[in-house]
Amino acid sequence: MKKVSFRNDVLPLKNELFRLALRITLNREEAEDVVQDTLIKVWDKRYEWDTIDSIEAFSLRICHNLSLDRIKKKDNNNGSLEDEHVSEPRGSSNPQELMIQQDRVRLVREIIDSLPEKQRSCMQLREFEGKQYKEIADILGITEEQVKVNIFRARQTVKQRYQKIDNYGL
Repeated sequence: MKKVSFRNDVLPLKNELFRLALRITLNREEAEDVVQDTLIKVWDKRYEWDTIDSIEAFSLRICHNLSLDRIKKKDNNNGSLEDEHVSEPRGSSNPQELMIQQDRVRLVREIIDSLPEKQRSCMQLREFEGKQYKEIADILGITEEQVKVNIFRARQTVKQRYQKIDNYGL
């Protein structure tokens, strides 16, 4: 088994941890605090690293749990990811087309923000972090089947809400 290094194996997960925490807490400052707490907790468990199959999954699970604890304590469910930088789609230098594309990205972001926490987390880990179903199940402490159901429901909801708004402007 490979020797785990905090600098080489844990610290590079910082951005991934932040994105997950932000997706759950919907608050940049909270997410930053969660990442710091996660790194401290992972460091505190350094003597057990050799017994952990995946330090990445372990770190993401701690981050997920701390994020949930934060939103339960603060009951902070009405934030947004407006501050989150997302690279905008390329392909048009037309200002009107660029504005429409930016609106679409904002709209999808808002729809994802409104999903139940479990669906948001599953979608974040699968669609944005590229995790496998098994990894997501391990991180979130649910079955692979539950992961698939949550992702399916999240995709359906995003698609339906987006189409409804896009078609009717509601």
